[in-house]
Amino acid sequence: MTFLKTLSAVMFVALLSYTLVTGATYGWNLFEIFFTDMLAMTWPGQFNFDFTGFLILSGLWVLWRHEFSVVGWVLAPVAFVGGILFLSAYLFYLTSRRVTTMPELLLGEARTAALMKGAAAAH
Repeated sequence: MTFLKTLSAVMFVALLSYTLVTGATYGWNLFEIFFTDMLAMTWPGQFNFDFTGFLILSGLWVLWRHEFSVVGWVLAPVAFVGGILFLSAYLFYLTSRRVTTMPELLLGEARTAALMKGAAAAH
């Protein structure tokens, strides 16, 4: 978990720095550029379209991990729009608090507990 926590922190700082420099230089009209590239059917548009799929899956995973609770519904759109800025901060938070295993990180506490309970009952 130490590697994941460190990687998350580095990614957050690196992308935040890059974003601030880019926004200050070119303005904050990301969505216009993002969707214009997709509509142009260019390689940057293809990358944006592909990346949108990752953003959708990220949001859905956060929603599912929170068992479709209110917290999940609040965090999912933030994950979709925030990309790695959100995900790196979220993973850093989880690995800094109480999450100590990959199943717990990926599945959430309740699903991991149920999985362990089922595994213990099978033995």
